[in-house]
Amino acid sequence: MRKLTYFIACSIDGFIGDPGGDASAMMRFVDEEFFEYLKTEYPETLPTHGRRALGLDDLPNKRFDTVIQGRASYDLALKEGITSPYAHLREFVASRTLTESPDPNVEIVSDDLVGRVRELKAEDSPYDIYLCGGSRVAGELAGEIDEMVIKTYPIVLGTGMPMFTAEFPLLEFTLESTRTFGNGAVVRTYSRKR
Repeated sequence: MRKLTYFIACSIDGFIGDPGGDASAMMRFVDEEFFEYLKTEYPETLPTHGRRALGLDDLPNKRFDTVIQGRASYDLALKEGITSPYAHLREFVASRTLTESPDPNVEIVSDDLVGRVRELKAEDSPYDIYLCGGSRVAGELAGEIDEMVIKTYPIVLGTGMPMFTAEFPLLEFTLESTRTFGNGAVVRTYSRKR
């Protein structure tokens, strides 16, 4: 069974972006040390257009072969004219309003997202599934999340988009590892207690 991993960046106070979802305030913490970590440990989480611009398009996937994101997250790429932000992965976008995919590499999931994720998790693959965001999709899939990798940056936003937007029963996780960086960022990995 493949894992669904919520790999997400957030502020100290648990916001993944401002009220509109803009997370650009966190980008300054992706310094040389932190970028090397991402490139080495989670290369597939780097968007395809960024990989190409940095000459890293040939980085092999280490953890994931599939990405799931919400419409708001996907819209950030679409606004830049990018229809397949993770072309090196199988891409799924959860949306009840986007009826047709603008790219053949992107599958729109308009209903039964949980069922579709369960199908993906049941596939035979050595790779897991990357839940990219946003908060509504994470909330809808909370019961399916097997692992969380939380990149916490040393800022307080005060208000914004939370990690989860939904009501669901209490979920318990076990801390597996913590890594700190010179810029004050901390990456914590949690596995789901079942």
